[in-house]
Amino acid sequence: MNRPPLFGRTAVVSGASRGIGLAVADTLREAGAHVVRLARSLAEAEAERCTDIPCDVSDPASVQRMAARVLAAHGAPDVVVNAAGVFLVKPLAETTPEEFRGQLDGNLVGPFLVLRAFLPAMVARGRGLVVTIGSVADHAAFAGNAAYGAAKTGLRGLHGVLEQELRNSGVRATLISPGPVDTAIWDAVDPDAKPGFTPRARMLRAEDVAEAVWFVVTRRDEVHIPELLIEPRS
Repeated sequence: MNRPPLFGRTAVVSGASRGIGLAVADTLREAGAHVVRLARSLAEAEAERCTDIPCDVSDPASVQRMAARVLAAHGAPDVVVNAAGVFLVKPLAETTPEEFRGQLDGNLVGPFLVLRAFLPAMVARGRGLVVTIGSVADHAAFAGNAAYGAAKTGLRGLHGVLEQELRNSGVRATLISPGPVDTAIWDAVDPDAKPGFTPRARMLRAEDVAEAVWFVVTRRDEVHIPELLIEPRS
């Protein structure tokens, strides 16, 4: 019997209660991995090849407690997917300092804390893969994206430094930057009613991003994919 491609591997996925993170977690679990799902809104739970841990990835203490549990139970994860994030559409002059800091915390500080918690063990083992979910806003500027764009551009910078620091370590890093994805983050924006926004019917689906993660994660350890851009067809 052929084993699924991720049989025996452990994947940690942040932001896994909904949207892209949930789709990624489901896809990796179907591929055979034991998936540790992280999100503030999750309740403690155990199921076949799935562990749910409530965790605020922007809080250092919460991340450290979570990582200690994962490392004790599973050792260094084979895959870490930073999919947690927050979204704001608002012009720069209307963005409050609190909103700006919130975007940085959710989209940049959170991934940094998760990486910092797991990388030493992954590097010590000499193998593993980090997947960062970026955005089209990490390489293109859009009006009304001051805080979100700044945070995602910073995330791209973090990924670039990470790639340099992981050279010859055996641990790989991939940045996946999708165009607009039809998830609940758009509910408050209503892009269908705003000129210049991609209609929801033409957006990517969360499953499209999950399939891109699956593609990266299931390559041989000798294959490195530094960056992957996916966009809705124009």
